[in-house]
Amino acid sequence: MKAEGNLRKMKSELTIPVRYSLELHDILEPEQTISMNNLLGKDIRVKWMGYMNSIISGKKLNKVFGEGLSYQEFMESPLAVPSIMRPELSRIHEGVALRDYEWEKKHHLTPHTVYLSNTSDLKVGVTRNTQVPTRWIDQGATQALKIAETPYRQAAGLIEVELKNFVKDKTAWQKMLKNQSVFKGNLNEAWDKLLEKIPEDFEPYILYNEKVHNISYPHLQWPEKIKSFKLEKVDIIEGILTAIKGQYLIFDNHKAINIRSHSGYRVQIEW
Repeated sequence: MKAEGNLRKMKSELTIPVRYSLELHDILEPEQTISMNNLLGKDIRVKWMGYMNSIISGKKLNKVFGEGLSYQEFMESPLAVPSIMRPELSRIHEGVALRDYEWEKKHHLTPHTVYLSNTSDLKVGVTRNTQVPTRWIDQGATQALKIAETPYRQAAGLIEVELKNFVKDKTAWQKMLKNQSVFKGNLNEAWDKLLEKIPEDFEPYILYNEKVHNISYPHLQWPEKIKSFKLEKVDIIEGILTAIKGQYLIFDNHKAINIRSHSGYRVQIEW
């Protein structure tokens, strides 16, 4: 079979294992959805058509910034506001917007979760409550534990900043794709040890006795070595699909592609 369209990040559903779907767009409009779990074990060919379309304006681009944005959009759009990557910078709870008041009010002046997860190691992260468990899946976490809930983004970011002194906030993607992790402990026990590091000001937001969420991913086998490719460099990525984790498709020839980082790319997919 064959399909053509513009990529967006894969949608996911927390089942056992996670169920993935890839929605191809006709520039801005959803056009076709592919059930990716059904393609495990099949020969997949992803061909770049040589251009991208902005996920905001639909404008044809030769280069994208962030996730499917033109340079101007990357510098001006709330989709790339600095408080996305650094939640502690958000000030919308003070009535101050960094880029777009209404967007930031909707997305950042809303309950947020601080969590511990097991990706390639013990990790701390922040996400909107409405993005649980999607955020965990996108990062390839095999376990996750909610540790705090705040009424706005900055407070969650400040808790994360405190914990980053003791816990990683980045994932080593190669270990994650190999389904390997340095952390072999228990998330609840790890949280018990970290609790004393939280300033008293944040005590009202702390969660206790939360359950650990276990996450498994569709796979036939995990790679022993792996290399991620960008379509600008190779034009075509193909192989037998052996696993899906985070936002990556993993092939039997030790290749992988991050679908999310190719948002807006016009591709042709064959299977």
